[in-house]
Amino acid sequence: MGGAAVDDGPTGVKAPDGGWGWAVLCGCFVITGFSYAFPKAISVFYKELIQEFGVGYSDTAWISSILLAMLYGTGPLCSVLVNRFGCRPVMMVGGLFASLGMILASFATSIIQIYFTTGVITGLGLALNFQPSLIMLNRYFDQKRPLANGLAAAGSPVFLSCLSPLGHVLEHEFGWRGGFLILGGMLLNCCACGALMRPLQPPKKPVDQEEPSSKVVEKKPKRKLLDFVVFKDRGFLIYAIAASIMVLGLFVPPVFVISYAEHLGNSDTNAAFLLSILGFVDLFSRPTCGIIAGLKWVRPHCVYLFAFAMVFNGVTDLVGSMSVDYTHLVIFCVFFGISYGMVGALQFEVLMAIVGTEKFPSAIGLVLLMEAMAVLVGPPSAGRILDATQKNYMFVFMVAGSQVTLSALVLGFGNFFCIKKKHEEPKKEVDASPAELLLIRKRPESSLMLSSEVEQFLKEDTEKNGEVNMNPETCV
Repeated sequence: MGGAAVDDGPTGVKAPDGGWGWAVLCGCFVITGFSYAFPKAISVFYKELIQEFGVGYSDTAWISSILLAMLYGTGPLCSVLVNRFGCRPVMMVGGLFASLGMILASFATSIIQIYFTTGVITGLGLALNFQPSLIMLNRYFDQKRPLANGLAAAGSPVFLSCLSPLGHVLEHEFGWRGGFLILGGMLLNCCACGALMRPLQPPKKPVDQEEPSSKVVEKKPKRKLLDFVVFKDRGFLIYAIAASIMVLGLFVPPVFVISYAEHLGNSDTNAAFLLSILGFVDLFSRPTCGIIAGLKWVRPHCVYLFAFAMVFNGVTDLVGSMSVDYTHLVIFCVFFGISYGMVGALQFEVLMAIVGTEKFPSAIGLVLLMEAMAVLVGPPSAGRILDATQKNYMFVFMVAGSQVTLSALVLGFGNFFCIKKKHEEPKKEVDASPAELLLIRKRPESSLMLSSEVEQFLKEDTEKNGEVNMNPETCV
């Protein structure tokens, strides 16, 4: 058996846009579903945890908060590990961590132990799976990448609609300890998904070219574990700032919409059904948006489509803040599901388009770190607003909508006014290698013959040159 290949994205390897890439897409679908749905799905066990350990709801809510903080905040660590060891081993180790955390949590005797096991260990395991899966998806798809991102992002609503009912069944049949143990076993599927992330191999060369090629490999520069050069890219800076502002309000409505419905006098069942509506619409919105983003006339302007999706989401929050009955909330969830799915399908596609394949592992880690700070501030700040206004949900939704709309303005206007296209670079400088340019600069002026001199020579001595001046292939 040969040695393991580190998937450092070898140059010259074209994305297959299919083939084994569809297996990678299936793995990314599962990983995305676990990463986004799991922190919400374990909330069904909170009532039993409150009774078991004698804590409040705010104490148990920290479990999901720590999970999300680890998912986003460990982005740079994931980037370093991926650049050092490759995506496949990092994901398989992450699957073991995710499973181990839930299994250890089933034996916990205090809420602090659950913070450490479910929050820190499982959260780290999911983070070690989520980011590498996106990196591999970016390497396997190029022309079909918007569609691939949309299909992979659809794993979030699918798993949320499955894990939440499953959690209720496990809680009823086995209690929270048995439920945690079974969920820990399910998370071992992340290891199987990691095994699907086969590194891209460069094309095979003839035998007579293998020996010279080995010299080129030896001179290959060492890759940086975390490349901060992306901060010199204006497009990346604008995207990172806009994404951080967006996250402040993006996750607030799904958290508070059930409480909003109950505040208006609706039953628990009807209130919970709103999330089902949101998830169902979200499920179809993500792949549909991926198809639209992949169109030839849309893809070059994908960043503005992303800005439109953010405006759509923000305006939906602002209009939804004026809901006064259950019908209004149902309409709000339909439009929020459409806009939320568009944002979910485009956020990483736009980042891939901005920074490129080589810088994407570092870029996504740094962006997730910036978003982690906003994730920790967003929902608690909305809760403080809710307490200060005596449970007036209108202000909560208005603030969330304003934040998402502001992020859209930052992204759209920032790209329109601050990003300059470099059309003035001549083609000769792009096509020539650095070595060729150096030889041209060092060449004496006497050795360079201008085209005007050649033309004059052909005109003056046509007898010696025959019909060469009439040949369109040689005439200058």
